[in-house]
Amino acid sequence: MIAHHPHTMTISLSGFCKTSRTLPQIAVASNEELHTAPLSGKRLLALWNALPGVEKRKRVGDREALIDQLWSAIEALPGPEPQPDSKPPSKQDVVIAMLHQPEGATVDEVASVTGWQRHSVRGVFSGTLKKKLGLTLASAKEERGRVYRIAEPAS
Repeated sequence: MIAHHPHTMTISLSGFCKTSRTLPQIAVASNEELHTAPLSGKRLLALWNALPGVEKRKRVGDREALIDQLWSAIEALPGPEPQPDSKPPSKQDVVIAMLHQPEGATVDEVASVTGWQRHSVRGVFSGTLKKKLGLTLASAKEERGRVYRIAEPAS
């Protein structure tokens, strides 16, 4: 397996090490390091043939040229896919984001998004946001009802 990151390539030599239960890995950050890595011709050939979109080889041929071609092909691989956050934002994070918006949010809007009861929303405003987190909530009576916003701290 070849893992390509912007500055380092990690080569897992699975199946090549018969004496160790752990799979050896080689990390190289440049073409020069790949040239000096302890890779046999058989391993280089296996790495080349594992790359997507390359013409498969049966012989190494010119070792130096193969290593140069291998490095060029690896550099052309797309970077790793960005990993999504391991968990979605909490309801508290969603509420805070809603209250940071210029339009703010009403108790009913927060209840609708979170699935909480109205009294639970007011409890979060009072207990969690104001007391625990020390946020300053501002409210104003508007056309759609009482709208709450997180007030910017006075500087």
